[in-house]
Amino acid sequence: MSHDHHHGHAHGHAHDHAHSHVPTVIKHEKPLWIAFALTLVVLLVEVAGGLLSNSLALLSDAAHMATDVAALGISLLAVRLGRRPADARRSYGYARLEAIGALVNSSLLLVVAGFILWEAIDRFRSPQAVASTGMLAVAVLGLAANLVSMRLLAAGAGESLNLKGAYLEVWSDMLGSLGVILGAVLIHFTGWTLVDPIVAVLLGLWVLPRTFVLLRQAAHVLLQGVPAGIDVDAVRAAILAVPGVADVHDLHVWALGSQEPILTAHVLLDDAAGDADAVRAAVARALHTGFAIDHATLQVEARHCGSVALHA
Repeated sequence: MSHDHHHGHAHGHAHDHAHSHVPTVIKHEKPLWIAFALTLVVLLVEVAGGLLSNSLALLSDAAHMATDVAALGISLLAVRLGRRPADARRSYGYARLEAIGALVNSSLLLVVAGFILWEAIDRFRSPQAVASTGMLAVAVLGLAANLVSMRLLAAGAGESLNLKGAYLEVWSDMLGSLGVILGAVLIHFTGWTLVDPIVAVLLGLWVLPRTFVLLRQAAHVLLQGVPAGIDVDAVRAAILAVPGVADVHDLHVWALGSQEPILTAHVLLDDAAGDADAVRAAVARALHTGFAIDHATLQVEARHCGSVALHA
């Protein structure tokens, strides 16, 4: 049994991509390198300062800073690998590294937050002396570095899951540094060392919900979920509204990373449909105009291919 199938790859108007999916983070590489270097230096200073001052809050901030280093490092790795062209083994290139990086980053944050909370419980049982002056000095340095990194990463945070993850961690560290500064001041003037584990716990509890959000977003991309802001029912209705279209089935919408939605669908022509290529082009325009979907693979059919696709 054969079917008269017309296969079309629509990219809307004159959008003829060569299937090159380059991560958005590439244009933000220089700020990433600067933020990475700053964060790495502050991480080393905070670890040393936390050990010397015996501050769990400062070590908590250093742990978060370590995940920042990992986040930025993975983003930079994605930039480098993202430059590699698609090949016979990876026809879409390395665009998925963005989501994988975000998944790794959020998982690291969960582990770190859990460790800090566990250590804080021990501090509550056995309060320890804290050198508040050293704690304060290192926290101020960390705050300055966080503010610079936030400014560098802000432009790309809305365009890439990886950059969003890095920005989120730097932002949480900025608040963490503020918390450590406040804790150091309170310990200095009151001598109440329990402020240290309290700040550490608050930092852990603050970052956990945001980490779960990032983890869920990364998993959604890897599971080929529908990109945010796209309603599949609305997409289906828009295709059906195109003159010459009788039905649409096997409709799938997903994204390789956090950007550029991808669509595949089987479009069934009605009896009055004229040129199949003209209908396909009209569907492509509707997808481009209504949903900014410029990467669509449309299989145009004269007859319904049934539950099992048979390609003649």
